[in-house]
Order: sequence, then C-alpha cells, then structure tokens
Amino acid sequence: MAAMVENSVALVPAAAQKVRSRDTLFRFRQDSDFWYLSGFDEPDALIVLVPGRKYGEAILFCAEPDSKIALWEGEQIGPERAVSDYGFDDAFPLEDMDDILPGLMEGREHVYYSVGLRPDFDQKVLGILAHLRQHAPSLSLAPGDLIDLHRLLHEHRLIKEAGELDVMRNAADITVAGHKAAMLAAAPGVYEYQLEAELQYVFARHGAREQAYSPIVGSGPNACTLHYDKNSRCMRDGELVLIDAGCEYQMYAADVTRTFPVNGCFSPEQKAVYDIVLRAQQASIAQLQVGLPWQASHDASARVITDGLLELGILQGRLDDLIEVKAYQPFYMHRVGHWLGIDVHDVGDYQRDGRWRDLQAGMVTTVEPGIYIAPDNATVHERWRGIGIRIEDDVFISERGPEVLTEQAPKTTQEIESWMNQ
Repeated sequence: MAAMVENSVALVPAAAQKVRSRDTLFRFRQDSDFWYLSGFDEPDALIVLVPGRKYGEAILFCAEPDSKIALWEGEQIGPERAVSDYGFDDAFPLEDMDDILPGLMEGREHVYYSVGLRPDFDQKVLGILAHLRQHAPSLSLAPGDLIDLHRLLHEHRLIKEAGELDVMRNAADITVAGHKAAMLAAAPGVYEYQLEAELQYVFARHGAREQAYSPIVGSGPNACTLHYDKNSRCMRDGELVLIDAGCEYQMYAADVTRTFPVNGCFSPEQKAVYDIVLRAQQASIAQLQVGLPWQASHDASARVITDGLLELGILQGRLDDLIEVKAYQPFYMHRVGHWLGIDVHDVGDYQRDGRWRDLQAGMVTTVEPGIYIAPDNATVHERWRGIGIRIEDDVFISERGPEVLTEQAPKTTQEIESWMNQ
C-alpha cells in the first residue's frame, strides 16, 4: 500500500473453483497474488486495499460459514476469523459485496486491478466504475483510471523474504528426495510413468500433494522434446532418461532436472555431452552475483556449450563467430533459467527500459542449460544423435553469492552412477 499512488484502491480477487469434468472439480488452488497477500485459501473471496481509510485499510470479502456446506466440504473461515486469524482490519460476507464495494471505491481517483484474469469479476468492477461515474456528484468522486496491479505487486513477489525462503528450501529438499528415488527405480523395461509415480509418492509423503507443473520423464529420443509429458514409453538399456519435476510445497514451487542413464552407467558419448552441460551450468551459476545483469548467466552457458560442441566436432568454426551467430541454438534453444517462487515460472520483469535488469539479493532463479541432439539430425555423426541432456537447479541470489537450494541431488556423472549402483 505504501507504493500505491495517492488516493487509490486495490482489488485482488481470489481464484474460482474449476470444473474438471461434468460435476467434478479440480482440487482448489488459490490465485498466487491473492495467496501472497493473505494466505487465505478459499475461492471467490476479494481483498480490497484502501490506504488511509479510517476504519481499516485491509478488507476481505469471503463466504459466510454455512452448516450445510460444512457438512459436505468442511469448515469455512468466515469474516470473523478473517480478522482474528488472518490480520485483516475488516471483513464482510460475500453477499454484501455489491452494497459495500462501491462505497469503498467511491472518492478514489485510481483503481489498481488486473483486467483479464477473472472475466466474471471484470464485469463487476467495470459495472461499479460506470455506475460511480454516472451518479457521482462530481467526476472527482469517481475513479478516473485503472492501473494494472501486476507491475507493483510482482516486484514485491520477486524478492523473497526469509519466511518464503524457508518454505522454498523445504520444497527443494522434497524435490531432491523425489529425484533420488526415481534414479533408484530406473532400469531397462521400466516405464516412464513408473518413475513419475516414484516422484509423486515421495512428494505426497512429505506433505507436497501438488506438483509445481506436469512432470517430464523423457527417455531415449523423448529427452530431446523440451516439454514432453506423455511419460508413457518403456525405457531401454543404454538410453538416458531426463526427469524435469518439482513439488509445490505450501504454495511454493521447486523445479529440478536431472538426466541419467537408465542402466546406471553413462556411455562415453553420453558422458562427453553431459560434462559439457554440467560445465555450462557451473559457469552460469557463477554469474549469479548481486549487481551483475541477468543476461550474464545465459551468456556464460552459451559460451561453454558452444565451446564444447566445437570440441566434439558437432560445430566447426571460430568460437566467437559461432557465438555471435548463435550457432548453438539448434542444440540449446531455450534460455538458461527463469524466476521461481509461488509460480514455477514466477513473476517479475527480466528487462527494464530495454536492458537486462541487474540481479538483487532475494531473487530465486532456476539454472537449466541443456544440449539436445535430435535423433534425425543428419548433420551430426550418428553416435551423438538422440542424446538429450538438461541439468537444472534452483538458486537463491544473496549478498554472499549464489546458494544452490537443490545441490543435494546427485549431479556429476560419478555421483549419479554411485547413487544408482549402491
């Protein structure tokens, strides 16, 4: 609220229940912005922030407890507990919103609200604005403009506080445990979805019942498909399997990728490519220093990967020339990472005024370079074809330097082989 412009009001709606099929619903997942501000985990609620309001600045509209609903769905929090347990200054039943909300918006010049996320609520907000403009004694008593809340709120979300980092460390630890279990379960003849099941079991057993995203378990040629998630193939001897998976723990995401041999032993070609990706990740992590530009991390990974592909004879030419024309992109076609937090692809700008932003203490990012050599790439010697490798960790940027939250997941070829063959 301190960062909002003078004489403004902010509206933050909760998520709605979503239908899975016919009369069954998906398990409810709160809107990330709403959760960040409140920790309140019920659908269809509304946060109203009114800086300077005499009778309370932080207001919640939520469902009134109903004994019939409680019988089927469990206890509801209700307005009274929203104040006593969640720290709101005031709270009202949802059915009173149409009567009270216009009064909270009246006399405010600016409304912070992100249009397009809840079309049903968009109509309510626009309807109130139209009514106020038509019936206000003067236009100065009616809001004159809408301001997108995201830019302001997401900058706060980008910098993690100590309590958030504690939760993210737990999410990282649970995710590492899942990956280690999947490594132990891998063997020729095992199906990709069976490794996925190992992940899900470990996540849920540690209190992370939701996954941060659909897990990728890609063996053999599937490892070269970046967002492969069918996870239906039977794994074969001599192949690699790439697992990209992370749990969601107390609403915060982890995001880890490990690539390892199905039979527990890297071939010489697999090891050669793997070591290049690992060196690229190490070089990238070293650039995650406060004050350095975000782009420096990606540039470091691209240079190491280009140099490595030169060593293998997959690329030919001068290193700097190849980097300038991005000759690595057919084999490394994505960026090195993304912000991480309540959302797996978390919020926050990567650029400011046309330039890459400088890193700040409190940011958390993934670092995930990769090399993907398609099985049908006729420009590459056949011994390299079909090798897809990505290595991903979650990194907290601090004044002391980068802290890898997921470092305990086996990562070098020696560590992976030792773990799988214990």
